[in-house]
Amino acid sequence: RGIQYLNLQQDDRALKLFKKALKLDRHYADAHNAIAVFYERRLKDYEKAKQHYQIALALKPNNADIHNNYGQFLCGRNRWEEAEKHFLEALENPLYQTPEIPLTNAGLCALRNQNPIKGETYLRQALQRQSNIPIALYYMAHLSYEQQRYMLARQYFQRYLAVAEHTPQTLWLGIRIERALNNRDTEASYALLLRKKFPDAVETQRLNQSEMR
Repeated sequence: RGIQYLNLQQDDRALKLFKKALKLDRHYADAHNAIAVFYERRLKDYEKAKQHYQIALALKPNNADIHNNYGQFLCGRNRWEEAEKHFLEALENPLYQTPEIPLTNAGLCALRNQNPIKGETYLRQALQRQSNIPIALYYMAHLSYEQQRYMLARQYFQRYLAVAEHTPQTLWLGIRIERALNNRDTEASYALLLRKKFPDAVETQRLNQSEMR
């Protein structure tokens, strides 16, 4: 129930339930994992988050969800090599039903740490497991654009649009892809949509600046 309260933004009630669960059973790994996520993402208390993640892993060393969450935590602290190990540990569990999650997280973490080769490798593997992960499709489109593989970038971008809504970031990427492919009609359509839906976005300013050159 604590997770439900957390999802409903009822932080105080969630924290009370997590602490109650740990008071009843200090060896409840899932509660340590949940409260670690709470301390990390809600309270930004990274030291307590680290402590609970490590306790959870000591209690359940083969738990894929805990490894994935701790990997994300380490990535957020710019500890890429350690994070990668935990994402890979999550994949070692043959019963884990959603391996695309740590694969996606590993890919995003690699990109964040200026490692596009590993980032692309992990994102491709994630999409092989689950073909419609929006964030993986977006970043594959972005990587393909950066590599000047514009037709491939468009393919990933269109796959993204089939499963997710536009954001300022996706529209700006779409504009640049279509501009590179000299498709003025679609470029203009994306530009109109960006200005209409997100007039104050940084990406809209970039669009305006690009058209002044």
